[in-house]
Amino acid sequence: MTKENKIAIIGLGYVGLPLAIAFSKYYKVIGFDIDSNRVQELNNAVDSNGDISFQINNNIKFTDQEKDLVLPNVYIITVPTPVTANNIPDLSLVENATNMVANYLRKGDLVIYESTVYPGVTEEICVPILEKGSGMKYNVDFYCGYSPERISPGSGKYNLQNVVKITSGSNDDIAHEVDQLYKKVITAGTYKAPSIKVAEAAKVVENTQRDVNIALMNELAMMFDKMHIETTEVLKAAKTKWNFLDFRPGLVGGHCIGVDPYYLLHKSEESGYKPTLLYSSREINNSVASFIVKKTIELMLEAGKIIKGSSILLLGYTFKENCADTRNTKVKDIITRLESVSCNVSVYDPYINATNDNKFILDPLDSDKKYDAIIAAVAHDEFLTYSIDDFCSLSKGKLVFLDLKGIYAESTWKL
Repeated sequence: MTKENKIAIIGLGYVGLPLAIAFSKYYKVIGFDIDSNRVQELNNAVDSNGDISFQINNNIKFTDQEKDLVLPNVYIITVPTPVTANNIPDLSLVENATNMVANYLRKGDLVIYESTVYPGVTEEICVPILEKGSGMKYNVDFYCGYSPERISPGSGKYNLQNVVKITSGSNDDIAHEVDQLYKKVITAGTYKAPSIKVAEAAKVVENTQRDVNIALMNELAMMFDKMHIETTEVLKAAKTKWNFLDFRPGLVGGHCIGVDPYYLLHKSEESGYKPTLLYSSREINNSVASFIVKKTIELMLEAGKIIKGSSILLLGYTFKENCADTRNTKVKDIITRLESVSCNVSVYDPYINATNDNKFILDPLDSDKKYDAIIAAVAHDEFLTYSIDDFCSLSKGKLVFLDLKGIYAESTWKL
């Protein structure tokens, strides 16, 4: 790849925006998104996701106009790949982006996918769309690559530049070109996979492995709760062994761990093998919200509190700490289940604006309202300054305080 390349980034979310900014240091970049409001804020150097600070330079242009895609010769697709309500992979956004790019492909162009997919999607689903839309032939007239995203929103340690990037290409020469392209912007270096399918599989395996390990911790937490043993203390003791894997129990949401296993499960069943461990892990992790609500009710009853009409405070709503990303957050499930037993739920999250249209409130420490139970659901840095005295001041009667993240020395119960 040379500096004459012009790069289009399709999708300007948590993945696409940092990528566009990074590449604009070396290449002309078109950042494309269908959300005109998002484009307008980015052209004013504002990221409402709060994940990156940047300045506009002469190499970058943010747009929602398809006609601007006529100039690039490298297209990088970074759109979301969620699952449906039935946990079936939803490839509609990546297919729509592929159809759009196909209209502008010219001979010699390169299309790289970063969206999480199951093995085979790039070459079995996207390539035929590109061929049909462009009238050109794969690996003759145009080429493809796959380089899965590994960004952790809200984490300065695990950003685009600081994490090794897997790269791959549709033939050896293209694999080398894709690898060299990313080496320009990835300080931590790259790993060139032997094929696109290997790179696709590696991405879903990374998060499936975490899902399985967290499921084990969640099942242990449920077991130890019945035995009246504090799981956090068990794990502290166990991790003194040199080869103990330090996973913790918790809510498993977000756009990676709670989604990627379904992509792998889909492809596995399509290929004729039905996994058992992966399905069990998903089942366990999806049951955690229900377990937490049952525990909340149990502790409230022990404290002599009435469930119907009670006031519950939830601290944190995003799927992880220190970011505004709410995709697939399992805190939502806790709220739904509490409301189903007639609890009144208030939510405070410093990363989400409180409005008249949602359940969010301003900092509860600035209010006189009291609560029958408090659940610390997300470990935002802002919550780390709260003390047991603060929680007691928020409590209506006897303190019922559930610490789902194990971040407080004192609580009624820890997951």
